[in-house]
Amino acid sequence: MREIRSIGDPVLRTPAEPVEAFDRELRKLIDDMFQAMYAVDGVGLAGPQIGVSRRLFVYDISGRKGHLINPVLTVDDPAEVLDEEGCLSVPDRRTGSPIYAPVARAAGVTVEGVDRLERPVRITARGSLARCFQHETDHLDGKLYVDRLPKNEARKIMQKA
Repeated sequence: MREIRSIGDPVLRTPAEPVEAFDRELRKLIDDMFQAMYAVDGVGLAGPQIGVSRRLFVYDISGRKGHLINPVLTVDDPAEVLDEEGCLSVPDRRTGSPIYAPVARAAGVTVEGVDRLERPVRITARGSLARCFQHETDHLDGKLYVDRLPKNEARKIMQKA
């Protein structure tokens, strides 16, 4: 099973490269990502989180499951929604569990990309699915949720991670 990378690993701070090869290796990678995500009770996982600097993520949240390759996210409703958010790549060093904090995210988004067969995918989302898409897209851009927190809150989390 693929190891989930933790904060401090440079791959998490590097913008991911587009996926260009739609082959058996990519299909295996997506399956591996689901396996790694489920093994730790996650709801989303991006390529960089398992050390693969490619623009793709998997998700299973709010009754919706899937994957997106080369996603482009558009904010449809910029009203900010503050809710608890954690990350598999920002675990508490003592417990190994994600550290949660209130993070402001856009209320509604649309994400467009392709699936493993290069078929177009377009999903409009609100609520936890919209939050998940924003969180995973941030990973593809080399950002972590702590980057969206006030500096003093981010510092507290970094001391625990």
